[in-house]
Amino acid sequence: MDTNATNAAPDPIDAIPDAVAAAAFRRLVRHLRHRHDAQNIELMGLAGFCRNCLADWINDAGAGLDKAAAREVIHGMPAGEWKQRFQTEATPEQIARMDESMKKNAADH
Repeated sequence: MDTNATNAAPDPIDAIPDAVAAAAFRRLVRHLRHRHDAQNIELMGLAGFCRNCLADWINDAGAGLDKAAAREVIHGMPAGEWKQRFQTEATPEQIARMDESMKKNAADH
């Protein structure tokens, strides 16, 4: 949720130089590439985003990739291969947590 919308104070994240923010983003992506045990459904249930969201966000920021290419950038391999090698079947409980978590996401994210 964008707390800055109701607060006139600038968001300190905007003061971080783009090169620093980009390095942190790349580190996050590489971390997720290493942590295949962190399932997308679990990320969605806890934080309301996953690897596929990151792929969408890089395109929203202007990467200009098609969906498959953006997902490959984030997954470090074609998304179908990642899914086949690492994704486990989601349980009804995981899906319910994801659904509840997604309700917390702001409409503008």
